[in-house]
Amino acid sequence: MTGDVTGDMNGGGVGSRRAVVVGGGSGIGAACAVRLASDGYAVVVADRDLGAAESVAAGLAGDGHVARAVEVTDETSVAALFEGLDVVHAVVNSAGTSTLGEVKDLPVDQFRAVVDVNLVGGFLVVQQAARHLVRGGAVVSLTSLNARQPGGGMSAYCSAKAGLAMLTEVAALELGPAGIRVNAVSPGLVVTPLTAPAMDIPGVKDDYVANTPLGRPGTPEEVAAAVSWLCSEESSWMTGEVMDLNGGAHTQRYPDLLGHVNRMLGT
Repeated sequence: MTGDVTGDMNGGGVGSRRAVVVGGGSGIGAACAVRLASDGYAVVVADRDLGAAESVAAGLAGDGHVARAVEVTDETSVAALFEGLDVVHAVVNSAGTSTLGEVKDLPVDQFRAVVDVNLVGGFLVVQQAARHLVRGGAVVSLTSLNARQPGGGMSAYCSAKAGLAMLTEVAALELGPAGIRVNAVSPGLVVTPLTAPAMDIPGVKDDYVANTPLGRPGTPEEVAAAVSWLCSEESSWMTGEVMDLNGGAHTQRYPDLLGHVNRMLGT
């Protein structure tokens, strides 16, 4: 574990529910922390950026929220994140990163770094969730439209997210007898700190929207609403599901991200 612990790890009152949100310092993860806090969970906001996690935790409604630093590619760090938690009712795995480059040119260390965060990190979070969730608990990972739809220049991200989708199904199979549900939400375009650089490339956002039947990007709050439902008793008979949430974009083609980049660079 890196950084300091803020607050009482088992705060929130007797009988309160505890949620852990990994990657909760910004974007979709932060929206999930806000939504789960409004649902009555005491939330552990975990992020590699402890300052961002502390900022999110400080703004949550209710009591018992804390911030922790975590490096999802480090097994010891992920295990330490769960130390001191008597009970855990929900775990959200939202950490992610990406890169861009054609298969023939992409350095293997860049490919490996993306897979390490998105897939290996996802595995470590799901593993610890399996060891700490109570019967009836839920783990929800954030995959991507790219788990099922390829994008040029996105071999690392697409491969990692597709692997995370299958990990979700395998974990659901294994953990079902323990009463633990494992699902994922697979968002399309949502403007967050992760996707913002791509949105700055001329033509990219328009291309995404043109290939989304509902005609707009999603919001972090819409994704958080789906995560909230998957953590709730209302979805108590759902496990092993990778839920598409993309405005119908999976029915269209994926934007030519690499082409837009090359046109911007004049190559």
